[in-house]
Amino acid sequence: MKKPTSKKRVRDARAPIALMSCASGKSFAENVARYMNVPLLPTNEVWFSCGEGKLEIEANVRGHDVYIFQSIVGIQDERSIYDRFIMLLHAIEAAALSDAQYVTAVTPYYPGARQDKRKGRTREGISASLFARMLQSAGADRVVSVEIHNDSIAGMFNPSLAHLENIFLTRQFAPWLMKQQLVGEVVVSPDVGFLERARSYAELLSADLAALSKERDYSQPNTVANSTLIGDVNNRNVLLVDDIIDTGGSVVAAVTELKQRGANNIVVACAHPVFSGPAWNRLTELRQRAEAEGWEFQVAGTSTIDHPQAPAWYWQFPIEQLVANVLEKINSRGSVTGVQNHQH
Repeated sequence: MKKPTSKKRVRDARAPIALMSCASGKSFAENVARYMNVPLLPTNEVWFSCGEGKLEIEANVRGHDVYIFQSIVGIQDERSIYDRFIMLLHAIEAAALSDAQYVTAVTPYYPGARQDKRKGRTREGISASLFARMLQSAGADRVVSVEIHNDSIAGMFNPSLAHLENIFLTRQFAPWLMKQQLVGEVVVSPDVGFLERARSYAELLSADLAALSKERDYSQPNTVANSTLIGDVNNRNVLLVDDIIDTGGSVVAAVTELKQRGANNIVVACAHPVFSGPAWNRLTELRQRAEAEGWEFQVAGTSTIDHPQAPAWYWQFPIEQLVANVLEKINSRGSVTGVQNHQH
């Protein structure tokens, strides 16, 4: 009698590729699809008046290598992060139940990435792990995200069920920043946790390295109690790099400290420009302060989260071609690392 296998799909052969998207991720998906020269499959996302929803795939995906796009954060519609995530789970399950060979969730911003540990408090969950288990349970074989806040989140996936593909942007983002002249003599890390990634930017840009020691007030969300500089920025232009800018409170604290230490012009660059709540007001106030005091303040983000109505001093690095190249390598069993390490 043949022994049953523990995993649901055989992985020996390369399968024909299929791209589909939830509604909130469609704009990003369309851009990636153009680079891959693969059409998006038609889908029907339904939301009922009670708040429940479902997603129907209107094409055959049996035996296909299916990639499902969803933008978890963004201003493209009124859906919450949790609405979008649940719809992604509906889409994953629909593909798995439709006998897709592989199912990959493409979420440029991984939800709950900053809730990756308890931070000294015992009566709270670990959201990053919860989301990983839900993605696996829905039927995802792989999750593709960009510049995840903590690399250890990959260990929250059971490798016999699914695994996480984290796309690093440093070797693509740094040359682009240089081309746009959005650099400085010093690269500054916003905290010691981001120091190694900041070091990579400094090496690629032939710049010095400094870091801020950030003390958070965990009794309140998105609150920095104090920020102290380690390094020298006096009379030098600065590139402050981070993975996420949310409400902008950390940016205000960092820029204030850098200016007090004598920094000249300041560029703030991040992989995930969430810009929630008061973020745009705070960044605009920094820009106005810079103009009044005679120094330059600019912000650069990526297209993981689109801001089509952003002001002229905000720059956006498009990552869709890189994501397309990564998906093609996954489909052909090529080297994803090689794609990420290739500088443009």
